[in-house]
Amino acid sequence: MSAGTVLIIDDEADLRQLLAQVLELEDYHVLQAPDARRGLALLQQHADEVLVVLSDVKLPDGHGVELLPRYQAAAPLAEIILLTAYARIPDSVQAMKLGAFDYLAKGEADEQIAVVVERAAEKARLQRRVAELESKVGAQYSFESMIGTSKALREAQELARQVAPTDSTVLLEGPTGAGKELFAQAIHQASARRGKPFVALNCSAFPKDLLESELFGYKKGAFTGALTDKKGLLAEAHGGTLFLDEIGELELNVQAKLLRVLESQVFIRLGDTKPTQVNVRIVAATNRNLRQEADAGHFRADLYYRLAVFAIAVPPLKERTADIEPLAVHFLRYFAAKLRKRLPGIGPEALPLLQRHDWPGNVRELKNVLERAAILTPDGLPVGPAQLPAELRLLPAPDAPGTDATDQRLSAVEARHILQVLQQAGGNKAEAARRLDIGVATLYRKLQEYGL
Repeated sequence: MSAGTVLIIDDEADLRQLLAQVLELEDYHVLQAPDARRGLALLQQHADEVLVVLSDVKLPDGHGVELLPRYQAAAPLAEIILLTAYARIPDSVQAMKLGAFDYLAKGEADEQIAVVVERAAEKARLQRRVAELESKVGAQYSFESMIGTSKALREAQELARQVAPTDSTVLLEGPTGAGKELFAQAIHQASARRGKPFVALNCSAFPKDLLESELFGYKKGAFTGALTDKKGLLAEAHGGTLFLDEIGELELNVQAKLLRVLESQVFIRLGDTKPTQVNVRIVAATNRNLRQEADAGHFRADLYYRLAVFAIAVPPLKERTADIEPLAVHFLRYFAAKLRKRLPGIGPEALPLLQRHDWPGNVRELKNVLERAAILTPDGLPVGPAQLPAELRLLPAPDAPGTDATDQRLSAVEARHILQVLQQAGGNKAEAARRLDIGVATLYRKLQEYGL
């Protein structure tokens, strides 16, 4: 197996051949060029393969140090090693500043070349793995990765796409489980900050007295137990995006400090006297009506208006009925692969039950339901009603007796009430009978009578 590809650019044919023989003994595939023009052409042609470029400094049609940016533009993930017959300190300093991996005198290169090339190749391999992982993360959290074609989802996506390339603060509004963090990730990945950190903080997951230190950090000795300096999440997100989920949980004094960050990109850590400068984009999310919270004095009005520079309503799943089937299929495939099962899909009797449910827990609830179904469904069979939770199985069809809310007949009213209590009891008929203050046998008789 090849150790990788190396490109040698040197006008001395004997030296090129000698270096090629040394590297081929180390299992490298070697490309050769006698000048910068042909070297660049080869580099552009094999940019995805070349790990290391060995370039003479003095070429017939260019100077190696001046050519460095062109090599890097042609193959950004390759490492460049410059070779020279006469090592000059100013040239080597300039080469290293421009990003060369190393600068070797040709006499030294005979002894060191294999070792130096291997170090450069290892660095290039690592950079490629990192780039590949970043590409996968970008694809996973892109707008294109979002599943669904409903009008409500498309409208929210379009707003998010428009604001993503800017540095504007974004407020994502929507119920828990609707996918607000996925929107925040997609906004980050579609921005110029995508190569920098995306840091998420769920403000409801921490005690309120710890949120300030988690967000801003602290100096050693700031309080009892502060044994070392702590870098807060704002500093961790420098250059990138900080996602503040459930921002309505922040206390008013922390809100005041966050407002200053939004206005000046400056804050002071607990126990510190010097300000810390950051470059951070804030994307916030809430399941509350922050406008009403601000009017009631529970949230700073000035912070709300600063956050809501660009507000996006992330739709609940009940407004995305068309997306239920593709989402369910996606989750089923994911859990089937995880469980090493072959599950061909969702059966025709189970799908309407998923589509009729109003999903108060939104996409997160649907995911949990499909994980349960994947566990319960026998290998090789589609998901059926029996694998769905009782509250979904008890949902009546639109034309079932007693489901017409305008039907005021006593039997229809009673049927609707029985269904409602059954759903509240999670499908437990004994518990439903207890709540209805009737015997279980009576409940079974009425269910049969009303065709429920």
